[in-house]
Order: sequence, then structure tokens, then C-alpha cells
Amino acid sequence: MPSMGLIPRLASVLTAALVWLPAGAADAGEAIEAAVNGAHRSEEHRARDAWRHPVETLDFFGVTPDMHVIEIWPGGAGWYTEILAPLLRDEGRLTVAIFGNQVDQFRDFMLRANDDLRAKLEADPALYGKVEVTELWAPHQVDIAPPGSADAVLTFRNLHNWIKWGQLEEVLATFHRALKPGGTLGITDHRAPPDQPVDKEANSGYVNEAWAIAQVERAGFELVDRSDVNSNPEDTADHPRGVWTLPPTFALGDQDREKYLAIGESDRFTLKFRKK
Repeated sequence: MPSMGLIPRLASVLTAALVWLPAGAADAGEAIEAAVNGAHRSEEHRARDAWRHPVETLDFFGVTPDMHVIEIWPGGAGWYTEILAPLLRDEGRLTVAIFGNQVDQFRDFMLRANDDLRAKLEADPALYGKVEVTELWAPHQVDIAPPGSADAVLTFRNLHNWIKWGQLEEVLATFHRALKPGGTLGITDHRAPPDQPVDKEANSGYVNEAWAIAQVERAGFELVDRSDVNSNPEDTADHPRGVWTLPPTFALGDQDREKYLAIGESDRFTLKFRKK
């Protein structure tokens, strides 16, 4: 019988075995699907697959198991981190750029998120032991990876924050430096209706897609393709507390909860760019 000290390590190894990618996977899509279906993922996280479409999204971005991928601001839950880590563990490389040492009204929230993510990574070294952690807070902390080292930079629902905080130009320049020539920048964010005036402060969390494309292209990228895989035509984007009115945040609490639950998560654009 193993000693008590061995039990956590055995559990960690067993978890890793359960998410091991199939030998001879036919293509990257099969490998992504294996990571998404890993037994390490919680039911709470799996429930959001219907809205976040991780298999289709990562496949659209062209992610393969041998890439160096940088995930930007994964948050405390590390929702995409727990998919990318096993996907890239054997042949690739995963860097997560967490919140930097900012001073503003969200400092406590961000530091807690950083602590939660670090605890998640440290709790399962067999799964997350190869994940590299850097920090991003423009313009002071922008060394997220050696210049020209990344095959792909991916960011999920963060663009509106950089717009709101006046960081967008520097953040995009940071991504451009980190990527190899021809590298991929993949972006998803909450989509504002195209007939609404452009909100350059993104106070509602919604971003005009055409305007966003123009800003990214101005930073030295070219648009390769766009996908509606994360679209939601039920989202009217006119909610009292912006995008945070909808699940999973439910900013209004129980007020009209069933209404917003029926709408589901936000309508999102999904954009793939190439570094020029």
C-alpha cells in the first residue's frame, strides 16, 4: 500500500494519464478534442463548452500540439489553460501571461485571480508543470516572451479591457514583438451591434468588430479570417449592466435571471490575424 505522502503524486500522475493525447492522432482537431474531453475538467467548465466552443475555436485559430502558444490573461479559473496545457505539453510550449502589477480599482481582483491560477498550476504538476508564467500590464510589463518566439498569441474576451484602460496600442505591439513572422493572433470578444455608434471606451464590454479589426491591422497584422462559431443572435447587447448582465456573471443577481439565462452568453466575434 502506498504511503500517504505518495498519494497526491499518484493522483497527479493518474490525472495526467486520463488526459493524455491519443497516439497517432489523425490531426490537430482530434488532439484538441482529446484535451477538451479530458477527465481533469470540471462539470462547471464543461457546461460552458456550448457557448465557448473550444474545439472549433482552437481549430479555427490553427493551434497544433507542437506550437509555442501564449495565452493572455487566463484569469483565475484558467478555463482555456486547462485545455491548452495538455494539448501542448509533449511537443509544444504554453506560456500564460497573467495580470501584471497594476494599480487601479481592479488590483485586488486581479491579484486574487493570479493567486488562484498559480494554485491551480501548482496543484497538478503532471498536467501543468511545463506551463511558463509571465506578466502583462502595459506599458510597464510587456516582456511576455522572447521576441519572435511564439507561433500564436491567443486572447479570449480581453480586448474590451485594453480599450477601456487605454492599453490597446501597447498591448498589440507586445503581441507583435512576441510572435514569429507570420505568427497567429487569435481574438475573441463581445460583439457590439454594427449599427450602434462605436464606443471607444467599451464601457458595456461590447466592441465594434470592424473598428477592432482596423486597430489590430494598424498594429502590423493582417486579417486572415473571421468565424461566427461564437456568435449568439439572441444577444441584443443592450442590457442594463452591459455584457456582465448575462451568464456567467449575472450582474443583476436574481433579477430577470431566467430571461438572461435564456439568452445565454454574449454574442462574440472570433478573428484570426497574421503578423506581417
